[in-house]
Amino acid sequence: MHPSVHAASSPDKPAVIVAETGETISYAELDTASNRAAQLFRSHGLKHDDVVAFMLENTPHYYGLTWGAQRAGLRYVCISSRLTQDETDYILENSGAKMLVVSASLASAALQLETRIERYSMGGEIAGWTQIEDALAAMPATRIADERAGVDMLYSSGTTGRPKGVKVPLPEEEEIDAPNSLVMLASAAFGINADSIYLSPAPLYHAAPLRWSMTIHRLGGTVVLMKKFDPEAALAAIQHYRCNAAQFVPTHFVRMLKLPAEVRAQYDVSSMKSAIHAAAPCPVPVKQAMIDWWGPVLLEYYAGSEGNGMTFATSQDWLAHKGTVGRAILGTVHIVGEDNETEVPVGEEGAVFFESDNVFEYHDDPEKTASSRNSKGWSTLGDVGKLDADGFLYLTDRKSFMIISGGVNIYPQEIENHLVTHPKVADVAVVGGPHEEMGEEVIAVIQPADMADATDEFRDELGAYARQKLSGVKVPRRIDFMEALPRHDTGKLYKRLLRDQYWEKKA
Repeated sequence: MHPSVHAASSPDKPAVIVAETGETISYAELDTASNRAAQLFRSHGLKHDDVVAFMLENTPHYYGLTWGAQRAGLRYVCISSRLTQDETDYILENSGAKMLVVSASLASAALQLETRIERYSMGGEIAGWTQIEDALAAMPATRIADERAGVDMLYSSGTTGRPKGVKVPLPEEEEIDAPNSLVMLASAAFGINADSIYLSPAPLYHAAPLRWSMTIHRLGGTVVLMKKFDPEAALAAIQHYRCNAAQFVPTHFVRMLKLPAEVRAQYDVSSMKSAIHAAAPCPVPVKQAMIDWWGPVLLEYYAGSEGNGMTFATSQDWLAHKGTVGRAILGTVHIVGEDNETEVPVGEEGAVFFESDNVFEYHDDPEKTASSRNSKGWSTLGDVGKLDADGFLYLTDRKSFMIISGGVNIYPQEIENHLVTHPKVADVAVVGGPHEEMGEEVIAVIQPADMADATDEFRDELGAYARQKLSGVKVPRRIDFMEALPRHDTGKLYKRLLRDQYWEKKA
């Protein structure tokens, strides 16, 4: 269903609650806000298949804009507030956006933009921009006459180059309540329904938080929106609001598990029934610790913004196939060799391809689109993995992150998954750096839980810890310390930025 249906049947039910403040927007208020937004878009001449862009921090008013764009048949581009001015201008130009809304708290970044499209600020003033609250208040709260379902057009976070826009076909149906595969999956596989109280701890400009929380609205549940993730605050929100569903990334689990045991014990998380996680494979010890703590409520999936396929694993699946990201529930998984065509035997690693009817393209990038396909029409997200005899998928790493040292292929993920379990490590990234003899060497960049531990003695300790579980070729030849890794709030690491630092030094 569409949230407008819930606005009619349950107008006072909370659609969004801000975790930190308790600020609440009801379904009736959400419907009014989205109608006013749709009217505003039409007043600027935006029509079906046009593009509007939002660069906003987490706010409950985000949804009035996205649902307004959805019911106006627009493509809505949600831009990360962490991108550079050049990357943001690129996205605005590449997407063809005709309107931009930016949080006033991001004024310094907004004023550097070169774009001159229609510009609005939200939550305060930006010099020379129009405040969107005033513009929306002047709009009628009635539905526009030509409603049509729109979709998001989200861009990659630029971890391996220029951000890429994922463009999917607009629904052919003219109704705003067009069929949505994620709604069906959320209901059937993940147990999401009108009784769900869903904690959303990540930035809404990322695909999963945006799409899943909007799916909650389609199903009539309540979204508890965190302005910013904090491990203890997340536990407090689960207890206070009795959240029974949420979506996390492995970094969130690591940070919660790093809390002192006495702090974790203060919070009642027994209400959680569906602790969904994705974005990256979860280190086996971390996931085991979460299941031991929360019970068998962890539900994992592997998919991308492209929507070309999905795998799914319950806690029971994972306990029987530790390390898996699940079996396919959307599309068919194929593991292929170097030619991107020939399937490899069960248990062998290769590129992960999905065979499905869902189509996508990288906007204005036919070369990138073509490189994601093979002659059979299967598509890949660029990951490497393997299937077991029962059809469960295991991811090795992204192909672009592979390190080739002395002719040996090394995937950083395995090294990272081990080092992050060290009690004095808060975060870790492993990259390949230049080496005259070996071509590349394995470099571990460590974020200590306490920077006072950034010593030569700790380097030696980490080297010994690595050798406990890793073969010699995978043990980092160099260990550097960093106060904070360049990690996206969604948990995604800007690994390209780290790697480039080492190769630029060589140049």
